This record gives sequence, C-alpha cells and structure tokens, in this order.
Amino acid sequence: MSDDVTIPAFRSVPRTGVIYVTAEATRRGYRSSDPDWCNLGQGQPETGDLPGAPARLGSVNIDVADMEYAPVAGLWDVREAIAGLYNRLYRKGMPGQYSAENVCLSGGGRAALTRAAASLGSINLGHFLPDYTAYEELLDVFKAFTAIPILLEGERGYAFTHEDLRREVQGRGLSALLFSNPCNPTGKLVQGDELARWVGVARELECTLLIDEFYSHYVWTGRPGHLPVESAARYVEDVNRDPIVLFDGFTKNWRYPGWRMTWTVGPKQVIEAVSSAGSFLDGGGSRPLQRAAIPLLQEEPVVAETMAIHNTFREKRDRFHSRLERLGIRTDRAPDGTFYVWGNVSGLPAPLNDGMGFFRAALEEKIITVPGEFFDVNPGKRRARPSRFRSYVRLSFGPSMEVLEKALTRLEAMVLKHSR
Repeated sequence: MSDDVTIPAFRSVPRTGVIYVTAEATRRGYRSSDPDWCNLGQGQPETGDLPGAPARLGSVNIDVADMEYAPVAGLWDVREAIAGLYNRLYRKGMPGQYSAENVCLSGGGRAALTRAAASLGSINLGHFLPDYTAYEELLDVFKAFTAIPILLEGERGYAFTHEDLRREVQGRGLSALLFSNPCNPTGKLVQGDELARWVGVARELECTLLIDEFYSHYVWTGRPGHLPVESAARYVEDVNRDPIVLFDGFTKNWRYPGWRMTWTVGPKQVIEAVSSAGSFLDGGGSRPLQRAAIPLLQEEPVVAETMAIHNTFREKRDRFHSRLERLGIRTDRAPDGTFYVWGNVSGLPAPLNDGMGFFRAALEEKIITVPGEFFDVNPGKRRARPSRFRSYVRLSFGPSMEVLEKALTRLEAMVLKHSR
C-alpha cells in the first residue's frame, strides 16, 4: 500500500522530531543493536552500569495480585514513596509536606503531560521557543486552551527572568506556562533564588507552572559537595495551594526509559483531575513495574545513582561540547543541564550549515542527529515562516563515551570533506 493512500476519517499525524529522524535512519539500515551506528539523536541516557551507581535491576518478580489493573493514579505505596522522596530531597524542615494524594503515576512522560493537557480549561497557556518537540502536537490536539508562544533569544543565552515571567503572565493573560527545566534542547536551567522567584510570581498572579523536570538530576552547575539536583518543589510553600505541577520519572533520572513509569506531583485538586483524565486516556500504568520501583525510590540509591550520573555525564558533557566547538559547531551557552548540546551549525560549509542538511549528511556517516527546527514548537502550524532554529541541531551525549568518540571522529572527517 502506498504512503499516499488516504483512509476516511483519519488525519495525517506528524511525527515528533526524534521519531522522524529515527524513521529516516531506519530507512538507511539503522538498527539499535547495530554497533556501527552512532545515535546522537536519542532522548535517553545509556542504561548500563556506571561507576558508583547501584546495580541495574535485571529482573522483576510478579505477584499474582499484580496481574490485575493498577489504580489509574497508581499504587498507593509507590505514590507514598515518591512523595517521601520529594520531602527528603527538597522539603526537609518545611511545614508543608507532600503525601500520596499529591502524586499520580502514569505510563510514560507523554502520558503524564497528556493527562495534564486534557485537564486544562479554556485558558491561555504559554510555552517557550525552543522547547521539547513533543509539546507541539500536545498543544494542538486539545482545543480547550490557546497556546501562546514565548520566544527566547540565543543572544541572551535563552535567559528569562521572573520579571519577564510577570510581564508575560500579565500582558498575555496566561493562566499556565509549560516548560522543561533544564530545557530540552538548550540545557538552560532556572535554579536557586531565581526559580524561587518564579514560584513566587506564579503564586501571586495565580498562573500554574507546568514544569517538565525529567532532566532535573542532570545538573552541571551548583556548589561542590551538594547533590546536583533541582526542583521547584523546594520553593513551594503550600503543597495544596501553590499552582506548581511537576513531571518526572524513571526515564532519564533513573536511566530506566523502558519502564515507562512517570509521575505528576502537585496539589491534590490537580492530582484528582489528571487521574480522572487518565481513566479515559490511558487507564493507568504497569502494576508489576510500579511495585518493583519502590526500592529504587529510597533516598540512598537515588543519591548514589545521581552522583554516578553526575560524574560520568559531566565528563562526557565537557569533552563532547569542547570537541564540537573545535569543529565549528558553536553554542549560545554551554548546557547547564540535560545531556544535549544545542549546536549552531551556520558557520560550517554547505550543506552542513543548515540543521536539516547537517542531519542528512550525518546520516550518510551513520550518525543520527535532530534538526533544530523540530524544537520550534508550532501548534497547528500557525506560524508559516521558516524556523528561526533551522541552523541548529541537537546532539545527545546520552550514549556511552565509546559511541561519542566514534561519532566525533566521523563528524570531524565529514566537516573536513565538505570544507574541501
């Protein structure tokens, strides 16, 4: 059957950036098990053993009772464990503490975000440019709210202050703002006192912050000796009144992307709403994997895993970023967090000076990247002009150092070939 066949009633559903580039690579012979390919487009970290990290969980015992459906909001014991972890990491000594009622489990990050989007009313919802590619269709398919883009400037290092936030909320009438922190793809992190001020503005102006914190354990700034994590949970005063909703899960920070176990943390009223949305959207996550997650949510293994991530990925980040800069792939800012480099290729020889051209040339070298235009979140394609980010690519240092070294050697040869 031809790709051009139209089936009645179905629309053409666009692929997200990572799905698109993986599909294109697959047409050229890519298989995830093929060691000759270097997947710098992947949105996942290496999942094997790391020095100093707890041993990887290699098997899951399934109790007969766990053959049943899990509650849509997740198993109570797991929700309690997640709430307790947030309290220990971010809220020691604070009067307001999260409970199981402040947590809802989902079968993947997109499921958690989709539940939240389905629960929003007829509001103006702000989102940043650039940001996570999957936000685009998410912000288009639900028609109750209006998505309002907010452009961040590379010349300013993608800075956006609490005063900027105040002006946008008041000027555009925002009732909510969706963003990733640290940002995928730029690596920009809002942290410390500035993040506290963002939470304060949200509280004062009654604007809900929907914060994707999936990379919150990949933080490359901060003081030595302190656990390299950041969350807006640290700055919430009243866990059931402050309009702060957080999304996280096992995908990145625990390095178990295949588990598809994520969670939403927020006021009880929000948790009730997203749980209700889950009852008709997805029905809930995997009961056996939720049960098996409880030991991994204890403070000691979480701290050990986070420190191992920091030590291994910090070295990869520094080496990867440095060699890309020497290649002529410049960055508006070194990444504060995530495992991505947001590279500007405009200084490279043609056709590499365009994100899509770079992507296609790299595919010929068996390297997968993601063109920057996919991060120009454009729900409904209302903005018809060429993307401001067409000269950017996102390159992941999620794979092992061996894969990164192989990819960098090939990229150096590719740039040299086109320079001639």
